[in-house]
Amino acid sequence: MPLNKIAEQASDKTFEQHTPMMQQYLKIKADHPDILLFYRMGDFYELFYDDAKRAAELLDISLTARGKSGGNAIPMAGVPYHAVENYLARLVKMGESVAICEQVGDPATSKGPVERRVQRIVTPGTVSDEALLNDRQDNILAAVYGHDNRFGYATLDITSGRFALSELNDEEALLAELQRTDPAELLYPEDFSHSHLIADRKGTRRRAPWDFDLDTAITQLNQQFGTRELRGFGVQDATLGLCAAGCVMQYVKDTQRNALPHIRAIRLESHHDAVILDAATRRNLELTQNLSGGTENTLAWVLDRTATAMGSRLLQRWLHRPLTDIDTLNGRQDAIAALLEGDMDSIQTDLKQVGDLERVLARLAMRSARPRDFTRMRQAFAILPSLRTTLASLNSSAKRLASLYNDMPTFDELHALLNQAIVDNPPVLIRDGGVIAEGYNEELDELRNLAKGATDYLHALETREKERTGIASLKVAYNKVHGYYIEIGKSQAHLVPEEYVRRQTLKNNERYIIAELKAHEDKVLTSQSRALALEKRLYEELFDRCLPHLDALIHCAMALAELDVLNTLAERAQSLNYHRPTLQTSPGIHFDQGRHPVVEEVMNDPFIANPLAMDMTRRMLIITGPNMGGKSTYMRQTALIVLLAYVGSFVPAENARIGPIDRIFTRIGASDDLASGRSTFMVEMTETANILNNATANSLVLMDEIGRGTSTYDGLSLAWACAEYLAQQISAYTLFATHYFELTALAEQRDALANVHLDALEHDDQIRFMHAVQEGPASRSYGLQVAQLAGVPRAVIAVAKHKLQELEQSPSAAISTTPVEPEPQQLGFSAPDPVLDKLDSINPDDLTPREALTLLYELKQLNRQTR
Repeated sequence: MPLNKIAEQASDKTFEQHTPMMQQYLKIKADHPDILLFYRMGDFYELFYDDAKRAAELLDISLTARGKSGGNAIPMAGVPYHAVENYLARLVKMGESVAICEQVGDPATSKGPVERRVQRIVTPGTVSDEALLNDRQDNILAAVYGHDNRFGYATLDITSGRFALSELNDEEALLAELQRTDPAELLYPEDFSHSHLIADRKGTRRRAPWDFDLDTAITQLNQQFGTRELRGFGVQDATLGLCAAGCVMQYVKDTQRNALPHIRAIRLESHHDAVILDAATRRNLELTQNLSGGTENTLAWVLDRTATAMGSRLLQRWLHRPLTDIDTLNGRQDAIAALLEGDMDSIQTDLKQVGDLERVLARLAMRSARPRDFTRMRQAFAILPSLRTTLASLNSSAKRLASLYNDMPTFDELHALLNQAIVDNPPVLIRDGGVIAEGYNEELDELRNLAKGATDYLHALETREKERTGIASLKVAYNKVHGYYIEIGKSQAHLVPEEYVRRQTLKNNERYIIAELKAHEDKVLTSQSRALALEKRLYEELFDRCLPHLDALIHCAMALAELDVLNTLAERAQSLNYHRPTLQTSPGIHFDQGRHPVVEEVMNDPFIANPLAMDMTRRMLIITGPNMGGKSTYMRQTALIVLLAYVGSFVPAENARIGPIDRIFTRIGASDDLASGRSTFMVEMTETANILNNATANSLVLMDEIGRGTSTYDGLSLAWACAEYLAQQISAYTLFATHYFELTALAEQRDALANVHLDALEHDDQIRFMHAVQEGPASRSYGLQVAQLAGVPRAVIAVAKHKLQELEQSPSAAISTTPVEPEPQQLGFSAPDPVLDKLDSINPDDLTPREALTLLYELKQLNRQTR
């Protein structure tokens, strides 16, 4: 049955033909038509109709049938309740949402189907269970709202309570935010006119337009924060962002169905306090994801040695949002310098024991924390005194570390409470019992002792009855199905006393019950159920006692995550020979011995470090040199050094002095965007247009091979005009790599331009890349030598050399409409020369005199055969 027909089916005349259970299912499904419904039936969660078909396909489970509807079998599929988290994790990763429908009624007293209700809705952006989350990646729920080509964008990480909104002025800015935040789930209005921007994303959800109503949003947010207005958060004028934030808040309340006290504020993200990176720049710099979509060989891959998952997530947020506030950045640098003088290993060891406190606290706030979450909190509290002692011993001038110290109190009261309340190794779920420690509650101890005493009683009863009846094989036992019983072999049944009441007959034995044993059974079973009910109540009270401290606990988790990142950056600075940069107010980018942080880590050979100098008199560097010579590496390392400086990190360069930077742009590499009907050249020009329209004098721009996707003269003209515009009209810090040697003339014609090149050496048609940046233009491109290294056939290289000589003698031939037709033997397209091939394959220095003579005869014979 199609999902959009569920509601109709519930009211259709055929609805009455369904069994009462299926009627119940259809009513519940009608409230959740667009998501999978897991309907609890005994030990399974069942799915029906199209839900069953879809689940069978997604989860590779069996599709069966149950009953009939309209003469057709009803499709059904199911998963075991005890393994449901595994299936949910798989569905969430696919971007699916699931409504979990539980039995809430008592089967013993129910007339007809047991009452069922949806207890929770699991969606990709609102999950908090650790089994469903990637521990080292933020899990973001986002909403976008558009009006007049401007956008409001809101994000919420329910696992931490971070809630933010922003307003974006164009599609390019929205794409950059989507790439930066990478939401697991994205909400958008049904009438969203820019749906092409999100068409390829997983986890998109259409919402009714009224979910984005401004007045409703303000009311929702004030209710959540307990405020009368939103001015205190500085978001009152961001109306588009508020519309998106209101939709997020409504969606979270609809799906979570409980209080969310850890969502305490909302923050306006302004682009004025961060270095702006567009989508192409984030992709090309490979900050946390490489060009193939993986995480290897990225900047985060090199830097992330964090001890905690929450620290790893924070580091990635820092990398994606470099700051422009110099005081904050200097504070981070001071902290790193102090940690370099302290005991970094001790801090790392202690932090590993803290674990992911941030997500534990989110589950605490939503009252979904499991017993082992409380033990993780207890373990974190036990480590705090050691961390505080280490921080207190560090350089007191590092104000940021002092602030972190103040945000990390020891929580002695809560630590003592959890030590008393929770056993050392609790079970996974409270429903299993055995979570609350002995000695915590006197009544619970009494009930447990009563249940424990059952074993001693049974032994005593068995001994007494054996003596009284004279039946040596008599046994007193218990099982969950039949309770307590006395078992006697059939061969001795004639010795059974009259007061024994038969309970069960087996093949070789009879089972009986007596009044005394029945009374004991009632007493024990009652004590067990009472003990479990009391334990659950005591467990809930732990939430009540911890939640008043939630604000301080959240601040503590944030402090621990930041300490983890700063300590990691200090360790990386020490291990990788990074140096502290100077962030200056005067313009310019200067450093010595700059290195690419990723390339140097994956290379087997020593990395060739290079300097960079740019200021008001040297705003653009035109970079020439051979392919594979290192132009792209040099450009990217410059951007990464600048980015790391604006993260607050030390950098892989010496004597770095970096002035104000507002944006980093890259135009490096391109590929077809076939889905949008854009060629490689069109993609290249779109990215170029974005740079030319948005770069400022404080922007760092990397431009690589502009104009290569079209004809030589068109490409050269475009490259020349772009370089001239960037230098003269914008005056951005620009690294402009090109193979058009004509562009090197710009440095002689325009101020603030300079030529640099990466050189190479050639010997006997062999090329060696020096990877060292030199002043002035390159003398040649070495394209044919690089082609030879790549394995291009010798015949093709020979033709190319001939054509190159011809073009160098007559440049106009490059665009001649009448092709030059040299003699075939000049072109070299005849069969490969076996003599030359043989000579290429040997090294004369390795030959003995006899081998050399033999080779000479072979070559003479080959020469005769090829004439």
